[in-house]
Formats: sequence, C-alpha cells, structure tokens
Amino acid sequence: MSDAQASLIDEVRQRFGSKAAITDAGDIEPWLTDWRGRYHGKAGAILAPASTAEVAEIVNLAAQCRVPLVPQGGNTSMVGGATPPPDGSALILSLRRMSAIRSISAEHNVAVAEAGVILAHLHEQAAAVGRRFPLTLGARGSCTIGGLVSTNAGGTQVLRFGTMRSLIAGLEAVLPDGSIHDGLSGLKKDNRGYSLDQLLIGAEGTLGIVTAASLRLVPAVHSRAVGWAGVRDPGAALALLRDFEARTDAIEGFELVPGDSLALVLKHVPSTRPPLEKPHSWNVLIEATSATAELDPVELLQTLLAKAIETKLVEDAMVASSEAQAEALWKIRDSISEAERSEGPSTAHDISVAVADMPQFLLNSKVEVERAFPGAVASAFGHLGDGNLHFHVRAGSRAASDWIEREGPAITQLVDDLVTQAGGSISAEHGIGQMKRTELERLAPPGDLAALKAIKRALDPLGIMNPGKLL
Repeated sequence: MSDAQASLIDEVRQRFGSKAAITDAGDIEPWLTDWRGRYHGKAGAILAPASTAEVAEIVNLAAQCRVPLVPQGGNTSMVGGATPPPDGSALILSLRRMSAIRSISAEHNVAVAEAGVILAHLHEQAAAVGRRFPLTLGARGSCTIGGLVSTNAGGTQVLRFGTMRSLIAGLEAVLPDGSIHDGLSGLKKDNRGYSLDQLLIGAEGTLGIVTAASLRLVPAVHSRAVGWAGVRDPGAALALLRDFEARTDAIEGFELVPGDSLALVLKHVPSTRPPLEKPHSWNVLIEATSATAELDPVELLQTLLAKAIETKLVEDAMVASSEAQAEALWKIRDSISEAERSEGPSTAHDISVAVADMPQFLLNSKVEVERAFPGAVASAFGHLGDGNLHFHVRAGSRAASDWIEREGPAITQLVDDLVTQAGGSISAEHGIGQMKRTELERLAPPGDLAALKAIKRALDPLGIMNPGKLL
C-alpha cells in the first residue's frame, strides 16, 4: 500500500467511521476477482460510503492524493469492468451501502434508487405498488442499479422496453473533481447543452460515480404466456417475430435457442426437460404479457403459434400451462452458459448486428469460425428481436487446459472482424471493461475513438476513475 493510499484510508476512517474503510484481507478478497474468474486484482482497501455526500468527499480526497478508484456494485461484470488492477495501485469504491430506494410512485411511474440497490429488490418494491421495472437479467439477485446504469445493461425485455438508457429519467453522480451532478428531476425537456446523464450511462465508471438513478416504471403484469417453438433456421425465427409484431404489441421476450445449446442444458442442468416431443435445429422462447384482464396472453400466443404452424413458419410449438412450466422454459434459456461451462471451455462474445442481417450472419459466421478452427463448435443464442446474440465458441475436440489462452485471442479477433464487417458492435450489453479494450482500440473508427479519449481527458484529467477500463 502506498503512502497516499494509507493517508486516504485514514482520512476516510476519521471522517466516516470504520465501516467506510475495509482493510481486512479476508473481507477484500471476494471482490478482487471478476464474475468469470478471468481477472484478478489487488486493492489495499474497500472504501464504502453511505451517502452521496460521502462519495463526493472520498472522490475529492482521492483526487488530492492522486489515488485511483474502481467503482463496484454487485461485481457481476462479464468483462472485468469492476476488477481493480493487479498492481494494487487503486482502491475499490463500493456502493453497496447505498442501497435505499429513496422514493417510488405508482402515480408518476418513477422510482429513485441508489446505486447499491439490487435489481431484484427494485422488482419487489415496484410490484408492491402495482408497477414493475421492466429490465431483468440472470444476475438480478446480485447486480446493482449503479452497475446497470454504468454498463447500459440490456437483458431479455429490450425488445419491448429498450436498454437501461431508455429506462433512465435522470441521474445523480459524483464527477471526478468531487462535485455532484444532480439530474434526478427527470425533466422531459431540458436543452441546456450536453447531457451528463447520457455521458455517464455506459461509461463504466470512467467519467464519474453514479450514486442514484430516477427510473421509469410500467404497469405490473396482470398475466403472461410463455411458449416454445421449433423452427428450421434463424430466418424462420425472424419471420415469426415480424409476423407476431404485425399482429400484436404484447410480445415482450423473443429468445433464440439453437438445438445444440438446448441439448447441453438437458445434459448438464438437473430438472430440465425437452419442451417439444422432437428436437429441432433452432428454437424460440416467446413471452407475451398483458397489463389488464381484457387480453388473455395465453389465448393470444396459442392462436399466433397455431397460425404459424399452418403457414409452416413453425415446425412445432407449445404454450406453458402453468407458471411453473413457464419458469421451467425460462430456466432452459437462463442455463445455457452454465451448461456450456459444464461441457468444457468456451469463448464468449456479446455481439450485435442489425436485426435484419442477423440470420445470415449467424449461419455464415458459424461456418467461418468452424472452418478456421476445425473441431471447435460455434453457437449463438439470445435476444434475436434486438439484434443482440451471445456468440460462443466451444473448444470441442480442440479442448485442452490452455485452450482459451492459446486460441482464445485469435478466435475473438475472427469473431470481432466478422461482426465489424457486418456493421455490428463487439459489445452489445456487457460493456468493454478490460476484456475488450484492445479490440475496441483495434476496430473502432479513429474519429470515434479520439472523441472518447478526449471526453475522458476532459472530465478525468488525473485518470483516477476506474483506470484500465474501456480506454
């Protein structure tokens, strides 16, 4: 620990008490490794403010001491975005003590939640007032609002409600100089120049520390229907989605699941069962919802799928007959990554291309990757409706203890090149973090990259905000 870090820690303790500065190695250790276990850092302390005012003072002190800070919420980053550097040069700034929902209004459809609020807790509180926050993902039991804002998280309901950016009415944040930006009023019209809120969303903590967010709520779900359909290829899946969109606005989830991914889940995840009698090359998980009793989503989905079978868009289909069966279908989708880990090593790529181009991209890129790495298996699953799929490459017959280290970078470059050639993005919802920083530098348009770096230098001239991430 440097003298500057020790001085900062002592000052934080004196001002805010022992809970605000954790230095026990055992307490720090669980927060030094990313969710995937690929990045390991060091930190002499976890600074844990309990209020926005305390965050502001800590950031101001850190700027004076020239001590970098790594903001952290639930530590669920998929790209090492919340892991401190391995040289111990930074301290962790945890927002977990800031876990209050300051207000929640069914009348105004807004909740103001602090950065440390766990997503599942927000879901519960919204439901208690007859509303919901329409963003969910697999890590909802541990991910926090600050992290979701800072990565512009997506999830399974983007098709209908958009990413986190679409659900934010305003932000409160501490800027790198220790000043507080208060945008929680959520004005619908505000043309006072650049939007700091929009700059902070998706900035991964490199431009400031998000301390609270004003979030849009929607009416609670009165009823839902979850169905499963087998289709011949991704093109048929997209045609099915477009057909549904032309007939109703009730479709909220539309997840593409290849047959090989389903087979891995059935093999490795207990208590999972095949949704349909026969296996299909491709499958779609569909969810329709209604906020009122006037629309029966089960009847709607059954009718839509029956027509799709008649027109040959769908080979076979079923609609869950109970909530337990609906959850079982979602468990299949949510367990794909777990099943892949059980099968062996794989490289994961969170990518997006234009929705219309996605079916052909999937088929072509699978051929390209498997031709370049014979024996490996390329497979993609996820949010077809918004053009974001998780493109994974499993080691297959090439598996070895050092496979990811030996071949992972070349596979990643090939996948990212294919995505870029298709006009897509190498990061759809997980961010850049540490994992994709080199690839962003390699592939981003020079003008875009120069603008990002200029913004970073202007707002964080000392470079103390989440060093080594994004840029």
